[in-house]
Amino acid sequence: MALVEAKSQVGYCSVCFHLSAEPVCEICRGPNRESATLCVVADSRDVIALEKTREYRGKYHVLGGLISPMDGVGPDQLHITQLMRRVQQQKIDEVIIAISPSVEGETTTLYVGQLLKPFTKVTRIAFGLPMGGDLEYADEVTLARALEGRRELD
Repeated sequence: MALVEAKSQVGYCSVCFHLSAEPVCEICRGPNRESATLCVVADSRDVIALEKTREYRGKYHVLGGLISPMDGVGPDQLHITQLMRRVQQQKIDEVIIAISPSVEGETTTLYVGQLLKPFTKVTRIAFGLPMGGDLEYADEVTLARALEGRRELD
């Protein structure tokens, strides 16, 4: 009974498509959120993971999945049109693409990035080794991404 009630009360934010019990989610309504930065993620679980870090203060856009031709999921099944409209209508200085590095994730990242580049700065999160991870056990792609995402020491 509680699950049925929860399902009837929870929907998607009309702005970012994150799960919400309200028409506009708490993050989109937040007065202290940085409106000029938008983080694009695949689903609501990614929003929750990023919010746990307490590092990101901007707003989000949830695509609702990843482009996967093998599964019959194309760009039209995702919230990409709404993302484009949002970037064109609002003052967005940077879009951060935070999508996992899978084949589908890379395809989606490249597709969305190419669409957005004419309108704003597009970046992606760096990928690397987890805390406590050993270099000898990391795969080549993870090590390559860790090298690409390197930054200067403070």
